[in-house]
Amino acid sequence: MTRPESPLRIAISGAGIAGLAAAISLCKLPGVVVDLYEQAEAFCEIGASIGLGPNGLRTLEKLGVHNALREGVCVRQKGRHHQVYRHWKTGAVLAYDTHRAVTDPQHATARFHRAHLHAALLEHVPLSRIHLGKKTSHINVDGTDGIMLHFVDGSSAQADLLIGADGIHSATRKWFVPNHKLHWTGWVAMRSTFDASLLDGVDFPDDAAHWVAPHRSFFHGRLGHGQFTTVGGFTVDPANPPDIYRNVSWNDQGSLQRLRNLYNGWHPTVQTLLEKTPYTRLYPNMAGEPLDTWVYGGGRVVLIGDAAHTHGGAFAAGGSLAIDDAYCLLLTLQNVWPLEGKPSPAQIHHGLRLFEATRLPHVGKVMTLARHQIIGKLAPGGKGDGSAGAEKIGEADEDEKLLAFIQSRPDTAWINEHDVEASFRAVVEAGASRLDRDRLLQSQL
Repeated sequence: MTRPESPLRIAISGAGIAGLAAAISLCKLPGVVVDLYEQAEAFCEIGASIGLGPNGLRTLEKLGVHNALREGVCVRQKGRHHQVYRHWKTGAVLAYDTHRAVTDPQHATARFHRAHLHAALLEHVPLSRIHLGKKTSHINVDGTDGIMLHFVDGSSAQADLLIGADGIHSATRKWFVPNHKLHWTGWVAMRSTFDASLLDGVDFPDDAAHWVAPHRSFFHGRLGHGQFTTVGGFTVDPANPPDIYRNVSWNDQGSLQRLRNLYNGWHPTVQTLLEKTPYTRLYPNMAGEPLDTWVYGGGRVVLIGDAAHTHGGAFAAGGSLAIDDAYCLLLTLQNVWPLEGKPSPAQIHHGLRLFEATRLPHVGKVMTLARHQIIGKLAPGGKGDGSAGAEKIGEADEDEKLLAFIQSRPDTAWINEHDVEASFRAVVEAGASRLDRDRLLQSQL
């Protein structure tokens, strides 16, 4: 009697949005065991708002994560414009962003509290496969035994394939690309999420909007489960920031009064929303240079999500990019999966190269655009140090510059309406065409 072949063991480092999406995707493969290793000791409602574009929402639907698309879990604009830009002082609408090819209302851009999106994904992953309190200390790659993950608590785990989905400060990336550096862009967001009932009786535009001035912007919008978000912020010189921001860390408590002072003289709606905002937390924006490859360890390790593309959260694209990464992994491994048994290390490596060929060009374009966006973050000119009061703007020439800045904003439909499945098919077909051509040339020799 033949002994049954052992399953393909997949370890996922990180159980955030990217990690859970990868687990949901890869559990659809035959004969796999997927385990997630998360450094947090427990899941809790941290983070702020997150938007998913049509690309991420379509992918979740293909993965069967219908609960995340339901009204109540998330909120969509009541109007047909997924983004509205308003003048900082008059409230006049300066511009709209509208979807190009979205026919299903469920695929229109949706906004969540990050914890609620995480909870919706978590419903599709067995809790027994999630291991908390597992902070990676080091990783060994062995030619025969695969990957060995070692954790700070002294435990370890073995796998055939490791997926680094551990975020922008990825320990997996740091292990394989130790020279990759993140840098603070100088942008500091001041973010809040709170119960929308705090705004009862307040008159404000129902649709989410960016209010823009020459030197900063303000965002507000409804989220799922009756939540609301406000996001302000400013830029500083990251090499020489004011003392109060020199050692700022993610999720540090911010000063409400300082936040409100940033918007002195702005439209009464903005000031009222900030008066109702009960707290604010700081988010220093980090970014890094593009990686040449996301595949390491001889084809046994692959990075996805913010671990792979440290684009600084530009265009609110991070969540959808991560979900599309996860789905693309499924497509590529399905492509190399044998009719019987499990794929060999060489087949897996080939699948990961297909993954890279599909995702790297698209995400590379996103990162290039993000770099240009970061250079002039939210402003046609100037910086704010986070301590100023009202901006001395509003003259006709300043308004002309502001309008020109808004009208010259990049068209991001190619990002938020990207079809990852079509891109993958194009890569496979191009590879098949090259193979046919090579065979033809070989036959003519």
